[in-house]
Amino acid sequence: MATLTIRGLDDAMLARLRIQAARHGHSMEAEVRAILTEQFPPPATPSGLGTSIRNRFAGIGVELEPPSRKGSPRWAEFD
Repeated sequence: MATLTIRGLDDAMLARLRIQAARHGHSMEAEVRAILTEQFPPPATPSGLGTSIRNRFAGIGVELEPPSRKGSPRWAEFD
């Protein structure tokens, strides 16, 4: 875990932070962590490429059905 030192906080800001932390039942350190977590949530879990493409183009108004899979797969033929 990292340590962060914040310099230059005025007394009024520090007092507001102390009051808010007390209202939430936190220490000032825990309150700052909660504020930072709220402002900078962890990124969403990455999805696969196909899901990303589908989500990106979902709003264009065209809905395509995947082709049916009839028969068994074939080998590619190169002449």
